[in-house]
Amino acid sequence: MNQTDVIEPIHETMEEMYVNMGPQHPSTHGVLRLMLKLDGEVVTGVTPYIGYLHRCHEKIGENRIYTQVIPYTDRLDYLASMYNNFGYVLTVERLMGLQVPERAEYMRVILAELQRIASHLIWMGTFGLDLGNFTIFMYCFREREKILDLFESVSGQRLNYSFYRIGGMPLDFPESFLTECKAFLEWFKPRLPEYDAVMTDNIIFQKRVQGLGKLDQKTAIDYAISGPMLRGSGIKWDLRRNDPYSIYDRFEFEIPVGSTGDVWDRYMVRRQEMDESVKIVEQALRDLPPGEIMGKVPKKLRPPAGDMYSRVESPRGELGFYIVSDGSEKAYRYKVRSPAFVNLSVLPVIGPGHLVADMVAILGSIDIVLGEVDR
Repeated sequence: MNQTDVIEPIHETMEEMYVNMGPQHPSTHGVLRLMLKLDGEVVTGVTPYIGYLHRCHEKIGENRIYTQVIPYTDRLDYLASMYNNFGYVLTVERLMGLQVPERAEYMRVILAELQRIASHLIWMGTFGLDLGNFTIFMYCFREREKILDLFESVSGQRLNYSFYRIGGMPLDFPESFLTECKAFLEWFKPRLPEYDAVMTDNIIFQKRVQGLGKLDQKTAIDYAISGPMLRGSGIKWDLRRNDPYSIYDRFEFEIPVGSTGDVWDRYMVRRQEMDESVKIVEQALRDLPPGEIMGKVPKKLRPPAGDMYSRVESPRGELGFYIVSDGSEKAYRYKVRSPAFVNLSVLPVIGPGHLVADMVAILGSIDIVLGEVDR
């Protein structure tokens, strides 16, 4: 039997037992608790328990003026804070009908795609570490540090940036940023084949993950899966292309997809997305126009009464913000659509039938961030 085949329970009469995986467990990528139902070492059922990191984000957002919510969005997906900022300010701008200057739009895309690369790097590094590959962990964190250096030069921060503003950007790029960013991309592109050498082309890794956690297209759609998980199942859906926002319709890039929807396909989609993000950043740097970085925004933001749902393609999938305005300085209702939360919901479907050790790989391939799951 192939190790990656779904395994039937060993003995029908064997007494099943329940084992906690987490919440204090390095391979649950945060405070996630999985209740595993086992028949020997075969998982026959898995139930995720969440909420250990709940901070009441949405209710806090209803009790802060619109500009004060931006720093709170950083703490959702804290590995992709720039994209959280992006999604939130875009929703408020659409609710108010604000125009964002051209240069600010290009700045947003550059920072967002660098953030996508940084997020995928930390995912690939920790995913490899989960499976015993310490080398890829060191490689990925080496590159991520250089991206954080770029972010620090722009915003002064390395994790929670609070950098995007409703109507534009607070500061322009420093004089050295464009040169340093181009230099990073030229340095980074030859590093990608290194990842392939130690991970993608590694036959042990291939045999370890191929066939695990298969997610078929119908189940993916039924569970509203998005991002690399959805594309890993062969569905070519990316909001940057299928529902363009900002200026993404101006760039040429491919949408990587898988074929079988297993852990291997989800890995390959994220690996290839880093190539495409490099292309987008290079195009945006080339076409970056001069000009203003902040549009005309009233000092006190009072969106007209109404509601708005806006979404962006974060590194984990469709990150949506829903705001209901009553015409005051604070949102009447505020809701975040977390792609990590939605994607995690399919784990009880794709987990059973595998060994306990395989649950580490399957969970890692979902790429959750518990700050966003729990909110």
